[in-house]
Amino acid sequence: MAETPKNISALNEKRGVPQPKTLNKKVAERHSILKKKSPSVSQLVSEILNQNQTALSQAITLIESTAQKHQNQAKEIIEQCLPHANKSIRIGITGVPGVGKSTFIESFGSQLVSEGKKVAVLTVDPSSSISKGSILGDKTRMEKLVKEPHAFIRPSASGDTLGGVARKTRETIILCEAAGFDVILIETVGVGQSETAVHSMTDFFLLLKLAGAGDELQGIKRGIMEMADSIVINKADGDNLKAAKMAKNEFNRALHLYPAKESGWAPKTLLCSALNNEGISEIWQLVSDYFETVKNNGYFQHKRKEQNKFWLMQTIESRLKSEFYANPSVKLELEKQLKAIDENKTTPFEAAEILLNLKKS
Repeated sequence: MAETPKNISALNEKRGVPQPKTLNKKVAERHSILKKKSPSVSQLVSEILNQNQTALSQAITLIESTAQKHQNQAKEIIEQCLPHANKSIRIGITGVPGVGKSTFIESFGSQLVSEGKKVAVLTVDPSSSISKGSILGDKTRMEKLVKEPHAFIRPSASGDTLGGVARKTRETIILCEAAGFDVILIETVGVGQSETAVHSMTDFFLLLKLAGAGDELQGIKRGIMEMADSIVINKADGDNLKAAKMAKNEFNRALHLYPAKESGWAPKTLLCSALNNEGISEIWQLVSDYFETVKNNGYFQHKRKEQNKFWLMQTIESRLKSEFYANPSVKLELEKQLKAIDENKTTPFEAAEILLNLKKS
């Protein structure tokens, strides 16, 4: 048996293949700018308008940051990108966990890219309420789409926002539109009231459902059904195809029970198998028909204006809440009131009244 030389270790690494020099000097210059610790606002905006995904990612990180310096930079970036926004199709996609949202989005996104569209996918990963951590695994689940040069996938941790919708998704949409993306897909985590928030920032709302899950009728909740512009029964393949067709008929009958939409659009139910890439092109055709309808009757612009008003109110509420808790006097009094509640010396309602009156003074 041959002896292993003493100076050789199993942990030693061989020298890898040297990195080749880039053939494109312009690309090298752009990336050298972005490698700086703090690229300027003007540099980031310029690169975003040049459709540089690295700059887009950095700008979104600034938007998601809670640091005041980053918030100021993000505000400038959004203001400069806004004139170049509002040119995309925004599609919200929701469904319960396990319905196949990630598989559907990958298949749907790949279909759009094959037709020459630039697609941005904004997904919200639910955060742990205990550790505050998040897996952010959407890029690993969309292995094919993430490799497409004309696709951009941005998972964000939901944090403590209502229903799991990322706090800054609205601003991220603006940046993605400025970066030239034609279609923006926004995925909800499928729990809580996140659907309402996503509906308020999208043009088309798609509800994914499963057949044979026992919710063809029981699961038809008035709110979510009224919001949906289309219902898609996923996993309509193999032994599940018959059940999927039955579910389609059930949902179509149920949709007729609801009042006509202000948009003039009659929601429809379709079947698909995202895993087998079946029925995807028909869904895109349906979405295209919807946009032709709402743009011709003027509802598209009307809805965008109403959404801007809604987000004005939401922003005011968010700002007031943030400023309230950041007030030094409120912070000090809050600790006192929390202690008083623990000692049963006051009620939550009385404590709230004291804190709110303190902020008024």
